[in-house]
Amino acid sequence: MGTDLGRLILRVAVGSIFVEHGTQKLFGWFGGHGPGGTGEFFESLGLRPGRRNAIAAGIAESGGGALLALGLATPAAAAAVGSVMVTALRTAIWPDGIKVGTGGYELLLLADAVAIANIGPGQWSLDAALGRERRGAGWAAAAFGTALAGSAVAIAAGRRYSEARVEDGSVSEQRAQTGAKAATA
Repeated sequence: MGTDLGRLILRVAVGSIFVEHGTQKLFGWFGGHGPGGTGEFFESLGLRPGRRNAIAAGIAESGGGALLALGLATPAAAAAVGSVMVTALRTAIWPDGIKVGTGGYELLLLADAVAIANIGPGQWSLDAALGRERRGAGWAAAAFGTALAGSAVAIAAGRRYSEARVEDGSVSEQRAQTGAKAATA
């Protein structure tokens, strides 16, 4: 009973933090800035388009956090919330490399999510009630690997979007210059 109670407390605490963070991004709750304000911040980090990425991060955090708290689809939930933490570490916290003394909060939440995937949600979870509890080092590694991959995709997509916008801008600029030359000729 003791370890199941500990797992329940850990899942609910960590899951609730992620639900809070996700709803800040999605709805502006709990002092958040909603998709518009969060989107502007994401744009400044290179996560473009910002609003779309803010909504995706909000869904991953609030949905993944709710699933973690309930102990449902636990490794997938850990991967969802973990991908947002990896992205935060790579873009906002450590854009120029790991710096000691920064990123502790995000790193702890990432470690908690992966640890929950490792130890499993416990007897007092929906996974256990459904007979689908998945746990162990393999599931934790899969959750962490999926978090890394999800972060890499989000960051690469933001860069590609930025590059495409720059190319579109230079083509539009060239057309405007050509049109101006034709009008004066």
